[in-house]
Amino acid sequence: MRNGKLQIGIIGCGQIAVQKHMPALAKLADKCEMSAFCNPHIEAAQKAAQRFGTSDAKVFTDYRELLRLPSIDVAYVLTPNVFHAPVTVAAFEAGKHVMCEKPMAASLADAQLMMNAWKKSGRQFTVAYQGRFRDEVRSMYEARADLGEIYFAKAHAIRRRGVPTWGVFTNRELQGGGPLIDIGTHALDLTLWMMDNWEPASVTGQTFCKLAKTLRGADQGTRDHWDPDSYDVEDSAFGFIRMKNGAVVYLEASWLLNVTDEREASTTLCGTKGGAELRGNVLAGRGELVLNFGKYENQFDMMPKQDSGIAYSESRECEPGDIEAAQWIDAILNDTKPLVRPEQAFVVTQILDAIYRSAETGKTVYFG
Repeated sequence: MRNGKLQIGIIGCGQIAVQKHMPALAKLADKCEMSAFCNPHIEAAQKAAQRFGTSDAKVFTDYRELLRLPSIDVAYVLTPNVFHAPVTVAAFEAGKHVMCEKPMAASLADAQLMMNAWKKSGRQFTVAYQGRFRDEVRSMYEARADLGEIYFAKAHAIRRRGVPTWGVFTNRELQGGGPLIDIGTHALDLTLWMMDNWEPASVTGQTFCKLAKTLRGADQGTRDHWDPDSYDVEDSAFGFIRMKNGAVVYLEASWLLNVTDEREASTTLCGTKGGAELRGNVLAGRGELVLNFGKYENQFDMMPKQDSGIAYSESRECEPGDIEAAQWIDAILNDTKPLVRPEQAFVVTQILDAIYRSAETGKTVYFG
């Protein structure tokens, strides 16, 4: 720490860093400051340092040089998925706390390397599942006890036409997959968190690329056109997950699907006493919580009013990314557990990896 503040090193200065993480950290100027930036293109690191960094902020193109700085306390790993593991492992070996963008890793093997390094380090570790910090999500979490035993759930990550046309999202080599690993990861994290169930027994999955390669130009149905020739990931993925306690989860993830009911970072919970649904696009701030139950010989749907406080924030006026950053920095300063635990993020990657493997082999993947 310097001047009583945690020193943050930003590794990866792309869109998610500039739009979410760095603005959120800038609002915590009394607790932390960004004093080092790294990006393969030095101009991006320089621009981020000028906008968000300390007056003496350092810039690098090699993350290993940033991690060698003894002054850095926390590393933010905001790179393409395939680099999450090597950068995170190096950060733990350098004695840094780590915030890693979702998903934890591009593969299960990489996620295991990250877990091993974290356990050896004695440092804090979290993964950026900011969907947990939305108002309607927290209300759903608080309502779980009224649903009884949750034995069936759906994890929704469905867009009608929503291929990311920036970054490297459609590059399998750098991302490890398409919508399943990009937006499906949020929906699955929320669903398992709501169920408080992190023990999968088996996974059966299927992936498709039916529209991304065939739709071109105006036929793509959006003004932001993607390049079918360079598109090399799935455009849809589906998984059936059986948990060890007998509960089941259906996961749907797509950037391109001919549906009208688009839901992203959303979940449906079915319990023995009632049900709950998150509708719409939770991450975009258009989520809607609906509870359903039976009483007085009738069936009722209820939409809670979002006007009460939550345990880890004095106000619901903040952006989810702001709340995420605040609780993470406080977890480091106070030596408490962050809301998103690495063990939980590991299970999400474990299931996503199994869906891809099941799709490739045509067989169900079983866990010990």
